Amino acid sequence: MQKALTLFDSTIGKKAIMALTGLVLFGFLVGHMLGNLQIYLGPDKLNGYAEKLQSLGGLLWVVRSVLAGSLILHMWMVVELYARSLAARPVGYRVQKTVATTYAAKTMWLSGVIILLFVVYHIAHFTFPGIAMGDYTHEHGQVYLNVVNGFRVQWVSALYIVAQILLGMHLFHGVWSLLQTLGLNHPRYNERARGIAKLIAMVIVIGNISIPVAVVAGLIK
Repeated sequence: MQKALTLFDSTIGKKAIMALTGLVLFGFLVGHMLGNLQIYLGPDKLNGYAEKLQSLGGLLWVVRSVLAGSLILHMWMVVELYARSLAARPVGYRVQKTVATTYAAKTMWLSGVIILLFVVYHIAHFTFPGIAMGDYTHEHGQVYLNVVNGFRVQWVSALYIVAQILLGMHLFHGVWSLLQTLGLNHPRYNERARGIAKLIAMVIVIGNISIPVAVVAGLIK
């Protein structure tokens, strides 16, 4: 127990926890995207997928609890590490060199806050309580119809697209940091690892963005 507490209190321990919780959240994002992409298979397929999730009952709440716990721990570790970084260097550098720092890394905290606010909005919009953002009625249980009606409102689609771009930047740096935390940090492999992180982020962003774009374009009705 003492060793666990010591690890938890160390910088490397906090980074490890942030990496592991990030991995859990990343797994959810992949599953969520794949589930949502079933909209291209028609209303029966997407609505059936949603009904199957609801039929899991208690297991679904276990999954939700794990995700919520992972999100809280992830944010906690970010705040702890940021505070520790400030304490170590209370006075900023007079000249900052950003040779090895990406724009995504520098805006990590900001994109994280915006993504968190977007998650709250997204749940309120489509899950609970389910809020119509335009001139239509939100129908509980009619997931396909709600998604189409929701994304037909152009400002809603624009908001989702911007949020997904920020998510992609966050994911890119997050996956890159995860690989470094796991010890996969070597000049011979860094470019390849960076490319993998970028590819993963792009796949998720493109998959998610394709849905509001397809609705606005009239490809999904």
